[in-house]
Amino acid sequence: MPEIALVPRPLSVEAQDAPPFVLDEATTVVVEPRPELIQVAVLVADVLGRVSDQAVQVRYRDAGERGVILLRITDQLPASDEAYRLTVRAERIDVEARSAAGLIRAVVTLRQLVATDRLGTTSVPAVRIEDAPRYAWRGLSIDVARHFLPVNDLKVVIGLMGHYKLNVLHLHLTDDQGWRLHIPSRPNLTRVSGGTAVGGDPGGYYSPSDFAAIVQYAGARGIRVVPEIDVPGHVNAATHAYGELTPSGQPTDEYTGIEVGFSFLTADLPATTPFLQAVFSDVAAVSPDAYIHIGGDEVLTMAPDEYARLVGTAAQAVRSTGRQVVGWQEIAHTPLEPGTVVQFWDPRVDPAPFVEAAKAGAKFLMSPGSKTYLDMKYDASTELGLEWAGHIEVRDAYDWDPETLIEGMPPEAVIGVEAAIWTETLRDLPALTSMLLPRLAAVAEVAWTAPELRDWDGFRDRVAGQAAFWDRLGLSWYASPQVDWRR
Repeated sequence: MPEIALVPRPLSVEAQDAPPFVLDEATTVVVEPRPELIQVAVLVADVLGRVSDQAVQVRYRDAGERGVILLRITDQLPASDEAYRLTVRAERIDVEARSAAGLIRAVVTLRQLVATDRLGTTSVPAVRIEDAPRYAWRGLSIDVARHFLPVNDLKVVIGLMGHYKLNVLHLHLTDDQGWRLHIPSRPNLTRVSGGTAVGGDPGGYYSPSDFAAIVQYAGARGIRVVPEIDVPGHVNAATHAYGELTPSGQPTDEYTGIEVGFSFLTADLPATTPFLQAVFSDVAAVSPDAYIHIGGDEVLTMAPDEYARLVGTAAQAVRSTGRQVVGWQEIAHTPLEPGTVVQFWDPRVDPAPFVEAAKAGAKFLMSPGSKTYLDMKYDASTELGLEWAGHIEVRDAYDWDPETLIEGMPPEAVIGVEAAIWTETLRDLPALTSMLLPRLAAVAEVAWTAPELRDWDGFRDRVAGQAAFWDRLGLSWYASPQVDWRR
């Protein structure tokens, strides 16, 4: 029996030699009447209703009749909040998980199993699947600072993330070119720097209600939102809005280019520490996640001691809100509190400081530029994207192991994998998805699936069938010559 084509590949898939479950007007989702479970049931009903063109009802009692999709919480699964079991028979589908998040992952698998034949019958093959993720942090970082992504476009990307079982949306909200989150205590950040972008393109920013809508929409799909305020470099949008953050007291000019490393905060200015405290406090007020990202990358014009002071001030501002700190790999050169998450992006540097940071209690999130920076060109002929980290074809994004990336790194220090897409050359949603797809699916499988279950030949065959899904959504994507696409 051929392999069932699921991305990412589950721990265990057992196809059954039995009739499928048919979706029809009698199909009903049954769930215990708890708010977090009702939300999942509504998502199931909506997803299956769309693909089957049938109205799917939600009920709170299982009468044992045919056509039921039963959602149930159980502790009889691997010790992961996202572990699930999916059992499909002709008469019913049982979806079991340790948590609502696990049910959502099972829903995604169920959605990928649904097929409609030439006669218009929509069904799910008889199968038993047990699954759990390799890593608890499986993310996508989106740069909305170089070019802004409106809320509705961001929701499309969130939907894609959910489809491939990614669970962290990391929003790079500030940079030299623009500031994208309204900060009540410093309104000029968006009033002055919310309207700028690379190349003089239109800017934009998220109001508190916009950000709340993003968090709610992502949360319904089992995705957390981690906001990033990048300091003490990448701050020209801030110094353009507030001259008090510069040694001269004068605002810097707006910047719409794509160079990095020239902007900075100054530790000894009276305005700097209050600015950091106020900004991170306001971010925490609108962001419910346990983590806030402080940036910390590419500060090329600052002495190490001043850099360490500013990173420490930013980290303390975050911790004072009860949140945990995430930062790019450069922060590993400063004193870190145990549990701080270091996002590793540049494998070209000496690994020793990262190994030492891990031994001191830091955790590592793997985002190597040569594998996961999905704004890199596919090859030299790619119209969009950059090339500083090389070219990244689909196989490059797939063939690597997060736990062997840094020589000497204790495997238990690695908490996850995160793709990143920077928008210097990406002006809109079609440009963004053309770079994300199909590579986002490759990185998602690296993050979800145990290495012994991954192989390139299997993945290239399974991902080939995803093209039809992308086409149905009207998404732009790259038809890599490494894959024999089925559309």
